[in-house]
Amino acid sequence: MVQLKNDLGDTAEALVEDKKFLADMQKTCATKTAEWDVIVKTRNEELLALSETIKVLNDDDSLELFKQTLPSSASFVQLKVNSASIRARALVAIRHVPRSVHLDFIALAIQGKKIGFGKVIGMIDEMVVTLKKEQDDDDHKKEYCAAQFDQSDDKKKSLERSIRDFETVIADTKDGVDNLKGEIKALSASIAALDKNVADATEQRKQENEDFTQLMASDSAAKEILGFAKNRLQKFYNPKLYKAPPQRELSDEDRATLAAGGTLAPTAAPGGIAGTGVTVLAQARPAPPPEAPGAYKKKSGESSGVIAMIDLLVKDLDKEMTVAKTEEKDAQGDYEAMMKDAATKRAEDAKTLADKEAALADNQASLEKNTEAKASATQELGATNQYIQSLHNECDWLLQYFDVRKEARTSEIDALGKAKAVLSGADFSFVQMKTVKFLRGA
Repeated sequence: MVQLKNDLGDTAEALVEDKKFLADMQKTCATKTAEWDVIVKTRNEELLALSETIKVLNDDDSLELFKQTLPSSASFVQLKVNSASIRARALVAIRHVPRSVHLDFIALAIQGKKIGFGKVIGMIDEMVVTLKKEQDDDDHKKEYCAAQFDQSDDKKKSLERSIRDFETVIADTKDGVDNLKGEIKALSASIAALDKNVADATEQRKQENEDFTQLMASDSAAKEILGFAKNRLQKFYNPKLYKAPPQRELSDEDRATLAAGGTLAPTAAPGGIAGTGVTVLAQARPAPPPEAPGAYKKKSGESSGVIAMIDLLVKDLDKEMTVAKTEEKDAQGDYEAMMKDAATKRAEDAKTLADKEAALADNQASLEKNTEAKASATQELGATNQYIQSLHNECDWLLQYFDVRKEARTSEIDALGKAKAVLSGADFSFVQMKTVKFLRGA
């Protein structure tokens, strides 16, 4: 506020000085205007006096009188008066328009006493040609400036519009690139998670299948052992229900040995659990048999209960195996369906990922291209603005003062034309002077 108050004080003082200067200028201009009016009035009065004097001197009676009274100097006086009058009238024709270098030059030529009117007229003609050429140059320059301003302005607007379009496209492309990067990242994570789930499911299915295979092997072995045990009980308690083991199949070599009266090698005792040939649980060793209490009696009644229990155990094993097979079949079907769905989804996700990566590459290329195009358009816009500024520097003054200059030249050409007409009229006076002198000489 202090600074503004100081500026306000300085401005107020400057205003006072400007008002004082304006008052002095108005006073001075009024004085000069009055002086100029006096000069113009005096010059006009002088010209009027000269004109009237010339008219008097050129009167026929005056000329006749001069013939009688001034035999040797009449022609000289008439020539002097006519020449001065013509020069004065030509100067009046020139000076009634605003001053210029061209008119001042012609005025000096007219005022010169040693330059003939013919030469001055030639100078006027040359000056008119020069002025017309200058005006023609200004006309062409104005047309050129107007055309260049229009073209440059159109180009500037087009470049500004292109830059705005590029900025919009670049912003949209950047958003698209960011979105595609996010989608690609999410798809990659989804594919990785799917692959992990497939691997986990495969490992789980493998373990379940191994467990199923082990269960089926164990249950089958248990059924064989129970069947062997039941058959053994049947051999003792129910011989009719006993199933003898299959006879040994003889080979050709064995038959030849027996035919020759030889004996076959003894059959190896079955291995496995308790000599049953079942090997799944071969690692288990039976407990040592108890000591015989004495003479043994068959317990047919109790044996039927044991055999029924064995049948029940076998039935439970069959049921467990059936359930296990069903569960294994369902689990395998679910696994295969899941693997098929996972493969389909992975293929779709992989294709979508490839498409999005291709779209990302296209967007990045488009972003780079549009960024370069925007930079080029911005650079061209800067050059266009510089050119427009140079046009302003070159054309503003001409466009601002074109009408004034044209009007001034028109006035100059008109004034020069009038001066030429006045000076051209002087030729007849000169002819008249020569004729009079010739007559006087006669």
